[in-house]
Amino acid sequence: MEQYGWNTKRVVCLLSMYIKHEKMYNRGDILSIVYSITEEKKRDSITVIILAAGEGKRMNSKLPKVLHEVCGLPLVEHVIGCSRELGCDEPVVVVGHGAKEVMSKVQGVRFAIQEQQLGTGHAVMQAQEYIADGDVLILYGDTPLAKAETLKIMQEKHRQNKYAATVLTADFDDPAGYGRIVRDLEDNIVSIVEEKDASEDIKKIKEINSGMYFFEGARLREALGKLTNSNAQGEYYLTDVISLLRQEGLKVGAYKTQDHSEIIGINNRLQLSTAGELMKKSLLEAHMLNGVTIVDPSSTFIGKSVKIARDVTILPGTILEGNTEIGEDSIIGPQSRVRDCIIGNGVKIQYSVALESTIGDETSIGPFAYLRPGNKIGRHVKIGDFVEMKNSSFGDYSKASHLTYVGDGDVGSNVNLGCGVVFVNYDGRKKNRTIIEDNCFVGCNVNLVAPVTVKKDSYVAAGTTVTKEVPEESLAIGRAKQENKEGWAKRFK
Repeated sequence: MEQYGWNTKRVVCLLSMYIKHEKMYNRGDILSIVYSITEEKKRDSITVIILAAGEGKRMNSKLPKVLHEVCGLPLVEHVIGCSRELGCDEPVVVVGHGAKEVMSKVQGVRFAIQEQQLGTGHAVMQAQEYIADGDVLILYGDTPLAKAETLKIMQEKHRQNKYAATVLTADFDDPAGYGRIVRDLEDNIVSIVEEKDASEDIKKIKEINSGMYFFEGARLREALGKLTNSNAQGEYYLTDVISLLRQEGLKVGAYKTQDHSEIIGINNRLQLSTAGELMKKSLLEAHMLNGVTIVDPSSTFIGKSVKIARDVTILPGTILEGNTEIGEDSIIGPQSRVRDCIIGNGVKIQYSVALESTIGDETSIGPFAYLRPGNKIGRHVKIGDFVEMKNSSFGDYSKASHLTYVGDGDVGSNVNLGCGVVFVNYDGRKKNRTIIEDNCFVGCNVNLVAPVTVKKDSYVAAGTTVTKEVPEESLAIGRAKQENKEGWAKRFK
């Protein structure tokens, strides 16, 4: 049962409770129930195999093709996400070219290695140990626009008609370069003919093979054992599995998608850009339909992992990336970049960059602020123009209005940092922390030489260099006493 995702102890426990509280069954009845549960789970299981071993020469890049990004995620991550939407928590990714790099950057999947790229059928052979008796879906690591909704409908058709295999197809006005779908009078697939092998009549067929398939697992395993590479290229083709199934008298069906973009494979940078534009448009439309105002979609980029609450306004020139989350009524932009940030409600960020930080409700950032990674900023805070902050905490109702550097600091609540305050955090060997407790006022052009602490309810006079602790309710002054030399300027001139 474990191979189908069932915990044996849990099943036995549930059955024991049922027997105790309802009625007694004999041993045969119990085994029958367990068997039926297992068979149902088995029928519902799905294995997804993602072929991602190709070199992608036309990308003209040292980076493996499937690691090139669309809307903030590598191509293969989009396909993995689609697999998980279908109920496959651990898809199998077949890797080859750049395998170590792909395996180091892709998490939560199982890997199979195709050391020599000898065709799509050969690639699936490398994952044969993972092929269970349920549904097996073959996808490609360079098709980021594949939709789980379409594949779910395809799977339903595959099951209802009890096909040994189901092929995702599409009608193209110009099908040149694609394998053609040949059907019989009952609309079942007879064969898939590659263009180089197609007659003139077959070349007239508009329905093409996407290369995405559902298989019955047991039938696929059996057919893979019969594949040969007796062709001009000396490769093992997955399309030959279709012919083998037909030779066994089994039915092969098709599901035709109306959205051609779903089957677009990425082979060069131009196609990468096209896929990005299509996905960007889809993501922006989804956010707008969910209650987000995007003033100028053409100048706005929002990554696939970004979450935005309703009544948020995104102004022109804004880039939202990574695992960013934005709360209600916030206004982001114009000309701002936000990556991997958690942003509360009613936050304003304008002409600024915020990276890997948390920002509390009703806080204002910018213009021209730079939040480097590691900040935790409270509620009703003001981080003003030309303020840089990194690896710091900044308490509720505190403010740094302009021209200030807060590095490796812990600033309490209701603190004011004047213009030109610098947290001197680096001594040439290591970074040190500065602590400013609640209700402190730090004047302009103050240097806080870490490690140092300013205790609560204290003041630091403008122009001071603080090198030692400031006690509670104190005034720190660290500057030379002013001396006026009257008449000096006239004599100097």
